[in-house]
Amino acid sequence: MSFAWRERLRRVATDDRIALVTILATEGSAPRGPGTRMVIDDAASFDTIGGGALEHQAIEQARAILAHPPGTWRVQDYPLGPLLGQCCGGRVRLLIERVDPAALDWIAATTLTTTLHPTQVARHADPLAAIVPLSARGERPEAGTTWSERLGQWQRPVYLFGAGHVGQAIARRIAGLPLRLAWFDSRPELAATPGVTIVDADRLPACLGDAPADAAVLILTHDHGLDYRLTHAALTRAPLAYVGLIGSATKRARFLSRLTREDVSADARARLTCPIGLATIPGKEPDVIALSVLSQLLTLDSTPEHP
Repeated sequence: MSFAWRERLRRVATDDRIALVTILATEGSAPRGPGTRMVIDDAASFDTIGGGALEHQAIEQARAILAHPPGTWRVQDYPLGPLLGQCCGGRVRLLIERVDPAALDWIAATTLTTTLHPTQVARHADPLAAIVPLSARGERPEAGTTWSERLGQWQRPVYLFGAGHVGQAIARRIAGLPLRLAWFDSRPELAATPGVTIVDADRLPACLGDAPADAAVLILTHDHGLDYRLTHAALTRAPLAYVGLIGSATKRARFLSRLTREDVSADARARLTCPIGLATIPGKEPDVIALSVLSQLLTLDSTPEHP
């Protein structure tokens, strides 16, 4: 997921005129969800709350608030209907504020509690806070209102084994998606590849030891023997959200036959996805495979902990 708004806030100077737009709540069909943010200054905007007439209006409101003192805020409601020239049919409630450069210690937080005061928006990291969604209808939040949120969209952990052509194509395209990459290879000559962790081949399966239940595993190394060891390790531990192995139907049959001989349960074997990617996206070029695989990962159900 993009966090260009956060990077812009990290570079705020004390005399910068800058505004922050936050989606507080939505109802019905809306282009983006609660917690989505964008930053606006006098010359540019960073990230998006969904584009179109809604974003145009939000930018106008944000630039208007730059004429007011830092900390100034207002809550705005937008029905996404004829008045905006949109036919989504939903509603969006926005918080628009002029950023106080001296009050930005919250931007590294993952769970955030916010309180509206008459002349400022006060935020602090609050990892134990209960997340209670705001409403897009009824009375607007006013001074004294407090709420908590996760800062940013949940990202599924992706354990990618293999830094060849397909692995590199996947890694290039993962930025901006709700996926968080951990990337491994065993070949020392790939150590200069940005983002890759080089681990001895015998120790690669151990990299799955800390993988959470909502993780996806992609196995596409240069060595079929190593692919098998990784597949065995991924299927014989606590179930993961996705275990994908690059290869043909023949490779799948051979791996499943060996897993059967080694007494890996039928339930575990059934969790193997091979070939990887969506069958509706044909092609064997690395970039096509990457798009197909990432599309498949985006179709996975999110876990109960991360709705």
